[in-house]
Amino acid sequence: MEVIGYIERVDLPGLELFALDAKIDTGADSCSMHCDDIEVEGENVIFTLHDEVHPAYHGKRLTLPIYKVKNVKSSNGSIEERIFVKSMVKLGCKTYEAEISLTNRENMKYPMLIGRRFLSHHYLIDVSHKYITKDK
Repeated sequence: MEVIGYIERVDLPGLELFALDAKIDTGADSCSMHCDDIEVEGENVIFTLHDEVHPAYHGKRLTLPIYKVKNVKSSNGSIEERIFVKSMVKLGCKTYEAEISLTNRENMKYPMLIGRRFLSHHYLIDVSHKYITKDK
C-alpha cells in the first residue's frame, strides 16, 4: 500500500485536470468535486469547475455522462441529492476509477475530496503529513 498525506495533489487525466489539491477524508464515503451551474441534459451533466489555484481550470465547463444520482449526507448532516460521474483519478503512483459527486464546496478549503471507497485497500493515510506524493 502507498502512504499518502491528509492533503495530496490528484490528476484526472481523462478530464485533462492535473495537480488539483484534494483533502483525503476517510469519513466521507465517496469523492466529490467543487463545481456549480450543474445542468442535466439527457444522460449527461454539464457543470462549471471551480479551482482558483488553477486559472486554466477555474470556470471550465465540462460535459460528462451521468453515472448515477443518489442521496448523500453532507458533512453538516443534511441530505442532498447529488449527481455522480466516473473518472480515472491518479493519486501518487497509482490510478483508479472513482465515483465523484458534483457539489458546491465553496466553503471548503480544497476543491476535491477523496473518500474512503476510493482509498480502501490501496492507500495508508499519514494524517501528520501532507503532499507526501509530490516527489513521486
